[in-house]
Amino acid sequence: MNDGGHTHSMAPAPPSNATMMMHHRHMMMHMTFFWGKNAEILFDGWPGSDHLGMYVLALTVVFFLAFIVEWLSNCSILRGSSSPSQRSAAAAVGMLQTLLYAVRIGLAYLVMLAVMSFNAGVFLVAIAGHSIGFFLFGSRAFNKQAIAPGKTSDLPPMNCC
Repeated sequence: MNDGGHTHSMAPAPPSNATMMMHHRHMMMHMTFFWGKNAEILFDGWPGSDHLGMYVLALTVVFFLAFIVEWLSNCSILRGSSSPSQRSAAAAVGMLQTLLYAVRIGLAYLVMLAVMSFNAGVFLVAIAGHSIGFFLFGSRAFNKQAIAPGKTSDLPPMNCC
């Protein structure tokens, strides 16, 4: 029987509670910077809404992640050395450098993902962690080595150019 392209079937089942919760949560995601402690940072449900202490803990974690990234970025073992004593153990040093590099990049991506929560507090503590880490480990404030010939800045070189 031709009914003009209409189908006579049962209406779709109403969405389950899990589907409604997922849909509701996605509607609440911020896509612009906002202030406030009600944010999800790195993990589902963390730090939780209306928990100031957990929010402060999340900010502290992001700060230390950024700080450790700067420490690892300026760690002497990552820069390498060509001294004769290290040439004999080049493979072991290379593996350690690779491992520390992987840890540094992984932590840097965690900081990036935390900042993608669009929470202004997370953004500020990430900048503070990177800045204080660079000040302590990357600048010449505590390291009185002379700048190498031809180098005009303490800033690390741009790898993209």
